[in-house]
Amino acid sequence: MEHILQFFAWAHLPPHLQAVSKPFGDLAQQIVDTLPRNPERTVALRKLLEAKDAAVRALVAKEV
Repeated sequence: MEHILQFFAWAHLPPHLQAVSKPFGDLAQQIVDTLPRNPERTVALRKLLEAKDAAVRALVAKEV
């Protein structure tokens, strides 16, 4: 298993966060399944993780 995939797990989250996280997890799995393992795939997964984290934070952020 690709180590970074653990950070794309979404099933343990509340439903409103699952809705945001699941598409990122699905895409991460597709990347691992279809692209060759190389530095560019790692970059793609890290940037996708960064985007997923930002999307979750956008949902839970308090108004300022």
